[in-house]
Order: sequence, then structure tokens, then C-alpha cells
Amino acid sequence: MYIPFDELPPQARVWIYQASRPITEAERAEIKPLLQAFATDWSSHGNDLQASAELLHNRFLVLANNESATASSGCSIDKSVNFVRELEQRFNVSFLDRSQLAFLKDGDMELVSVGQLKDKVTAGDINKDTLYFDTLVTNYGDLQAEWPRPAQQSWLSRYF
Repeated sequence: MYIPFDELPPQARVWIYQASRPITEAERAEIKPLLQAFATDWSSHGNDLQASAELLHNRFLVLANNESATASSGCSIDKSVNFVRELEQRFNVSFLDRSQLAFLKDGDMELVSVGQLKDKVTAGDINKDTLYFDTLVTNYGDLQAEWPRPAQQSWLSRYF
């Protein structure tokens, strides 16, 4: 069962997929109904999920489920990953490559490869207060309140 993204409860579980490139407005217009259709049909062991999906910042695909209504399962998560793979093929974009990290600097998104991160921190290009789009955020409340968040408040804290 589809619910609008902005009506998700704070505890709703989210999965964030970062696109390898910005999603164009034309692609966004084509993807939005696909997201709603997927969320409408998404189920776990035959039970409809209270689900939603959204594109944020023309770069992030967010799938969500209200776990307090119906918990997702391994099978439902597999369905979502297959859906993301279908989007990748259809739009020639990667959502499953975790080798690029997205930061917000001076109002612009900057991608840094995982391999470059240590050098960027050492050079001072990225510091503990640099805003980071942490794709490991797991619930809607944190996504709304703390995203992007200072790098030090994420798994990147070990670099500072």
C-alpha cells in the first residue's frame, strides 16, 4: 500500500541508494510513477507493506516501509533490490555502487571516492563539520532531521 513520502512515521525504515550521476528532470518524471507503482505493489509474504519511495536531491533513491504496520522480510528486500536493478538498466545509471561518497559543500554536491577520502581529510577539504549524505541512515525520522549530517556524526567519524 502506497503512502505519501512526507506522511511516513519517524520510525519507518529507509533504504537509500545513491545514483552515479544526477537524475535529469525528464528521467525524474519517468521514474516517479514507477516508484509509486513499486511502493503500491511491494509486499512481504503476501502482506502489503505501507511503503513509499522518493528521489531526493536528484541523486538519491529512497525506498521506505512503515515497519510498525508490516515488517519487511528478506524476500521483500530482494524485490526492492531487483526493482533498483531494473531502474539501473532502464536509465543507464548505477544505484548500487557504494564507492562514491556525497558531500554538500558551499551548496553544491561533491562526490569523493572512498579511496580519496583519507587524502581529502588530510588536506582539509573534508572536515568533521562537512555535511555528508549518509546512505546508512535507516529511518525516516533521522532522514528528515539529520540529512545531510556533519561527517563526524556518521561512520566517517573515525577519520577525524
